[in-house]
Amino acid sequence: MKVNLKALKHIYFLGIGGIGMSAIARWFIANGYSLAGYDKTATPLTNALQDEGIPVHFSDDINLIPAEFLANKEETLIVYTPAIPKDHLEFNYLKDNGFTLMKRSQVLGLLTKSFYTIAVSGTHGKTTTSSMVSHILKNAGKNVTAFLGGITQNYGTNFLINESPEDVICVVEADEFDRSFLTLYPNLTIVTSTDADHLDIYGDHDQLLESFQLFVSQLKDGGKLYQRKGLNLAGFTNNESTEYSLNEGDFYAENLRIENAEMIFDIVYPNGIIKDCTLLTPGFHNVENALAATAVALEVGLSPAQIKDGICTFGGVKRRFEYHIRSEKIVYIDDYAHHPTEIQAFLSSVKALYPQHKLTVVFQPHLFTRTRDFQEGFAESLSLADDLILLDIYPARELPIEGVTSDIIFNKVTSPNKTLCSKEAVLDLLKEKQPELIVSVGAGDIDTLIPKIKEWGLNL
Repeated sequence: MKVNLKALKHIYFLGIGGIGMSAIARWFIANGYSLAGYDKTATPLTNALQDEGIPVHFSDDINLIPAEFLANKEETLIVYTPAIPKDHLEFNYLKDNGFTLMKRSQVLGLLTKSFYTIAVSGTHGKTTTSSMVSHILKNAGKNVTAFLGGITQNYGTNFLINESPEDVICVVEADEFDRSFLTLYPNLTIVTSTDADHLDIYGDHDQLLESFQLFVSQLKDGGKLYQRKGLNLAGFTNNESTEYSLNEGDFYAENLRIENAEMIFDIVYPNGIIKDCTLLTPGFHNVENALAATAVALEVGLSPAQIKDGICTFGGVKRRFEYHIRSEKIVYIDDYAHHPTEIQAFLSSVKALYPQHKLTVVFQPHLFTRTRDFQEGFAESLSLADDLILLDIYPARELPIEGVTSDIIFNKVTSPNKTLCSKEAVLDLLKEKQPELIVSVGAGDIDTLIPKIKEWGLNL
């Protein structure tokens, strides 16, 4: 689909509150377009957009779309998320009346087409890695624009705007959901992982792997692929491939140690070593993310000193290994992990940082299909908890599936203490247990518990 951005004046978003959608919205805001949008419910992201002067409504009502948008079809672009239901009144009205409609991923492909682009993909790790790359480059004075899938702690946003139109480096989180990343043709590509996920979309793991193979084949000529060791994607691109991992590859970590619940390590790469890098956002998986970020930063011309400073000052991403309390009485960390591999990486890292503490995990499964498909993996990874509090499944876009409840995970968990609990009863249960190390984990609405747990923990 050919769209001339210069001919457009109005951009209307269906699902404007999504983390990826709001990042694109902010690009259009920064470039002087008139915006408005719909979303199902108000969120901190929609509140922030409204504070920036963007009209956002929460009822599926054609009459709430600005009149000037409807009156100027040729000057209006409709950007929509695949999560919009097929019977959505506004969506169908705009489609039936000849407006130009594009998926978020298509617009992202359009916006990045003219930039030197670094795309970060993977079934997990892409948000932290893309945010880390963006910070390392911006911290070193590079002219960066970035479309991210989370709110960076350093900048308080999911979007960074370039300071001038020249020599722009665009960093984009390349999402495999709905095959969205196949709209991108990057110069550099990072692939962090290709574990089975989104099987409601792909059907099976082989179909997911095929999408990643197609994605890396879309590297521009002369580009480079940076993949975690063992992914075996090099054969699907004609470009150079570099491997990284915690212990082996072209880039790996050495002398990794834990001091005061922080991870410190050296980065070994083909032409040298960067000593004593400290991560403010710890985790063995985040050490690997730092290796990938280092590789692309060296490729675009940063010095080892600039890279080390970027790594050591990276504040992380909201809901990714995010500390909320670090006191003598209690440590409370929240994380977005919602796949067994992510949970395994997160919990094993927490236990390594706090080996003397009993670990209490509050977990909310996300999606009925994901719970059904990965029940064994969830049970295994959650068995790392000394005490598990398991919530009901958060359905998101799905309808219930008969026989699929949190019980199918719960019954397989081998933790010494485990409890099925409603979200409303979590705080009372924590008060009863009085844990010293708590983590809340999940991608649903478990984040609504954070202020309550934090308030209670700070008042102990």
